[in-house]
Amino acid sequence: MDSHSVPAPSASLPYPEFLSRYRDKLKQMFHDRADANNLALSRGLPPFVMREIRSCDPLSVWIPSEYGGRGGKTAECIAMLAASSYESLALSLTFGINGALFLQPVGRYGDESVKRAVYHRVIHGKAMGGLMITEPDYGSDALSMKTSYTTSGETHHIQGTKHWGGLTGWADFWLITARPADSEGQLGRDIDFFVCDATQPEQHVVVEEVYENLGLYMIPYGKNLIDIRVPAAQRLKPESTGIKMMLDILHRSRIEFPGMAMGFLHRIMDEGIRHCRERLVGGKSLFTYDQVQERLARLQAYFTTCSAMCAFTSENVSLADNMAKHSIPANTIKTVATDMMQEASQSLLQLFGGKGYRLDSFAGRATVDSRPFQIFEGSNDILYQQISEAILKTMRRAKEPHLGRFLGEFEYSQRVADRLKGLADFQVDFSQPQRKLVELGKALSRIFSMDLTARLGERGFRPDLIESALKIFQTDVSRILTGYRGSMEESVEVDYRDGGDWLALGYPGVPG
Repeated sequence: MDSHSVPAPSASLPYPEFLSRYRDKLKQMFHDRADANNLALSRGLPPFVMREIRSCDPLSVWIPSEYGGRGGKTAECIAMLAASSYESLALSLTFGINGALFLQPVGRYGDESVKRAVYHRVIHGKAMGGLMITEPDYGSDALSMKTSYTTSGETHHIQGTKHWGGLTGWADFWLITARPADSEGQLGRDIDFFVCDATQPEQHVVVEEVYENLGLYMIPYGKNLIDIRVPAAQRLKPESTGIKMMLDILHRSRIEFPGMAMGFLHRIMDEGIRHCRERLVGGKSLFTYDQVQERLARLQAYFTTCSAMCAFTSENVSLADNMAKHSIPANTIKTVATDMMQEASQSLLQLFGGKGYRLDSFAGRATVDSRPFQIFEGSNDILYQQISEAILKTMRRAKEPHLGRFLGEFEYSQRVADRLKGLADFQVDFSQPQRKLVELGKALSRIFSMDLTARLGERGFRPDLIESALKIFQTDVSRILTGYRGSMEESVEVDYRDGGDWLALGYPGVPG
């Protein structure tokens, strides 16, 4: 591997100039030189488009300055992702995969020689990298993965199957997870990460199948067969265990989701306001209707809350921080940000009406493209459950069963505790069914998001936007907690057709 570290051409630019140039290039590519609708509806991306976009060195924001990058500043990474997602959510996810799921892990845990080589090729060779964790039979249950490795001298032999790795067939590098296997084939409990240089013959990943993914057409996904040999230096070195390293990687990525959400919500807000002002219904602007104002106000609240998440991540997360123990902010931000993306796109589609249901409509594409964000990197239902379990564990340790009192002292809710009086005035059951944990997690995550929004208000963000967002989220919390405190004992009847056929009950004109 090459070990040079020449600065990226744009590394010395002041960030406002760097970001302005990048936005201009995106506008040129998606609106002037190519049709944005055709790009969004075509599989992959024309090489000239990616080449021109990469000429601005967007991935340099993830790379430390000593290796030729812009310094790996979190705020710059977030802002670059937001600029990307304003024009293309798929492009932003492409760069998010490269940065949060490949470059940052390599930066924290990679061997020095590997870091230098990877960074050099990303900057000067325009190489890309991705992450492979998920397996066909083990999705969310990542700890049961069957991909394994054995070691012989200074070489690791990795074998297994991975799928749904973004950039399948595109990436030059892969970060691949595997479990150690002993001489009898028994797998160890820990997990290791390996940097795979797919351009090398012994490290070539075979693409067995390319999936016809429902949305995000720009990004190739598929099924990959792993039978590679990598040098020992290409194994990441955890600070303690591989599982904690994986938690650090995933939590860091989840807490950076607002970058992708920010530009996307900004675009939805702009599209919604523009459409409602121009569209006439019953002789007057759609913008003047009360129900439309409610929808737009909610979009505005999402924009504001996502801004708060961007600020929080920029201030509290750096490459030097180990995020393994920060599950509550990471899971809160990932779940609420992605729920806001999907709900905002659904609302925009409703505002657009029939026009939005065309395949070439931004509203329809936004709805389909944002949906998987609620699933990958941890299904939101699972993460909501984990939020509840973490909070209940903390409450149990503190011997505080009263939710309202606990939230009044907790670091991620104390700023908005006064708004919760009456809503959280009850004691929680420390032993709850899963469905209750999921609902409680939804409420808690929105309370914690309110706290982040209040923090942004303290920084001087526009007060009316802050207050509007807090009121809307407070309403959501009230609705969720009302359902949570009600009965949730319904179950599925497998033989539901027995006595469940309405036509068999007999109606006039229908033979018995």
